[in-house]
Amino acid sequence: MGREFIHTFEQWADHYDHSVFGGDREYKEVFKNYDLILEEVAKHARGAVLEFGVGTGNLTQKLIDRGLDVVGIEPSGKMREKAQTKLPNLQLVDGDFLDFPLPDHPVDSIVSSFAFHHLTDEEKEQAIEKYSRLLPINGRIVFADTLFDSELEKKKVHRWARANGYAHLLKDLNTEYYPLRSNLYTAFRKKHFVPYFKQLNRFAWLIVAEKN
Repeated sequence: MGREFIHTFEQWADHYDHSVFGGDREYKEVFKNYDLILEEVAKHARGAVLEFGVGTGNLTQKLIDRGLDVVGIEPSGKMREKAQTKLPNLQLVDGDFLDFPLPDHPVDSIVSSFAFHHLTDEEKEQAIEKYSRLLPINGRIVFADTLFDSELEKKKVHRWARANGYAHLLKDLNTEYYPLRSNLYTAFRKKHFVPYFKQLNRFAWLIVAEKN
């Protein structure tokens, strides 16, 4: 999961929940309807779940509340500490989207929230290929993540962030790898997934990709 961003994850761990639940004006639009977004991911997951980028455990809690068996993967030590404090019984290991210990049981769903964009387009394809080998027929990838519907929309968002003086968000937009929806669609189709996209706020989309 974009190990080059580990320093950012470590810095953000202490105030992540404050930001995602609306406390940071600069990221308010990014995480608008955050709780409902996590619910959307959780309700599309099924069976044994592998969650990448657990962060502070907010999505994990919703998966567990639905009775799902979850193994968490998180590269940031500080984020793992936060999640383990909330969920002391969670099986949580060090790993990322591309380099992770294989679970000792079959996996039915792979989920993540606000993390897949830390991979380049090439790395995203590599990750999807790994998941294709791991999941059974009808297995699911269920992500909530930031992406753009078009190059025009991407440019509009950059202008909006610049006009509002959102320096940290603008830095994210310029250094992280927010994909175009068409590119992500192609990446899933190449690895035998049928993807479905639903926009949930200006930045975040639900992505449900089923293997066939």
